[in-house]
Amino acid sequence: MSGHKNHGFTEDGRSDSYNSFSAAINSREILTTKEKDNTYTVELRDLRKSLEAGDYDPFNYREIEHPTTNAETMLHLLKGSLGTGILAMPLAFYHSGYLLGVLGTAFIGFLCTYSVHLLLDCEYVMCKRRKVPSMTYPKTAECALEDGPPLLQKVAPFAPHIVNIFLMIYQLGTCTVYTVFIGENIHIVLKENFLEFDARWIMLIFLLPLIFINYVKNLKLLAPLSTAANFITVISFGIILYYMTQQDIDLEKRAAFGNYLDYPLFFGTVLFALEAIGVIMPLENEMKTPGDFSRTCGVLNIAMFIIVSLYIAMGLFGYLAFGSEVGGSISYTIGSNIPAQVCKIMLALAIFISHSLQMYPAIDIIWIQYLKPRMEKNEHQAIFEYATRTFLVFVCFCLAVAIPYVDLFISLVGAVSLSVLGLAFPAIIDLSTHWYSLKGARGFVIISKNCFIILFAISGLIVGTSTSLEKIVEKFGSSNSTT
Repeated sequence: MSGHKNHGFTEDGRSDSYNSFSAAINSREILTTKEKDNTYTVELRDLRKSLEAGDYDPFNYREIEHPTTNAETMLHLLKGSLGTGILAMPLAFYHSGYLLGVLGTAFIGFLCTYSVHLLLDCEYVMCKRRKVPSMTYPKTAECALEDGPPLLQKVAPFAPHIVNIFLMIYQLGTCTVYTVFIGENIHIVLKENFLEFDARWIMLIFLLPLIFINYVKNLKLLAPLSTAANFITVISFGIILYYMTQQDIDLEKRAAFGNYLDYPLFFGTVLFALEAIGVIMPLENEMKTPGDFSRTCGVLNIAMFIIVSLYIAMGLFGYLAFGSEVGGSISYTIGSNIPAQVCKIMLALAIFISHSLQMYPAIDIIWIQYLKPRMEKNEHQAIFEYATRTFLVFVCFCLAVAIPYVDLFISLVGAVSLSVLGLAFPAIIDLSTHWYSLKGARGFVIISKNCFIILFAISGLIVGTSTSLEKIVEKFGSSNSTT
């Protein structure tokens, strides 16, 4: 423990000034100096309470130009979580079986929510120690590792870059899924109208519009379109629900437990669907009352309960309705009549509009954090920025053309990035934050719990990634043999 960097804090996580003041307060000389002075006694008691609570509350120092209410934050969180992932849930339940699907989704949802709580609690502790109002995910990771065991202290300077890499993989992977989703839905509608047009060509047609919509720097300009996208998404879900209720459900033809070899695909898909780790901390940092975000009946828990319930409902009823015929997206399976075709087109349009919102964090990481500071004196800075935006959209297009399987790409992205970002990193950060106070039975429980989460995440990363890649290779092999 000799290599620990104290940063003005002792093993119990309190500042040196706190301990010195506490010693003074508890000193008999001070307490008896003006023992007859009631005013002094009250002030001294208030000082003791202030020090015990911590002399810096980050929530009181956040200056936000346009703070969001609890309701607005919840809507943003719901919007950030309800994307293409929910449409892939019926296939995930096909991989797991309907009973394991319900239990597994609930368990992963609980684990994701708990991990977010760990991350937010550690951010709060780090902000108190450094006396700053808020931190990003990468900065929280760096500060936590600095206060952790000696081995992790050496990794601390690289922590922000590691977190940014996985965030980038997630965001670019999501945009790739969106590109595949647009092309495949339009392809199916054209095919249903006897027009054979390869999905890859449709993706190419949409490439230029996707580049242009990602040229919009101020996302407020897209707000009206985003509102329209939310509206048509709700209508589309209503149409999908209608078609699901029209199917005859026979439980004898539906498996309660799927093929265990496909369980990693279920894990990756559910993790991709449920995790919104990239937006959690920015949303909490922009709240008018951030303390309400992590309460027992706060914004996070209520929103995640709604999200998990919706995902279970979509997965369960989608699988029970269509069984083994369900596609990578439930929209592929609902039928070929006019309402079903309209649903697919509306979903493709909504996802097209949302593409720039999902690309925004990747642009922020690559351009704002890494490239722009190195080009402050470059007179062609604007050209380089647009080139960066174009390049990122083109990368997602190339990946979509190379791997045009929305279900497998969702599972791959979930296993690769979100098992690390959403589960492993928060547990490691929690361990590092409280490392020098983990003693006795309480310390053993916290260490064991975090080690379980880390091992679970690493297992999901390895098995989920290998299974997804194996299935992608199989798909390529079967498609090549048919051609």
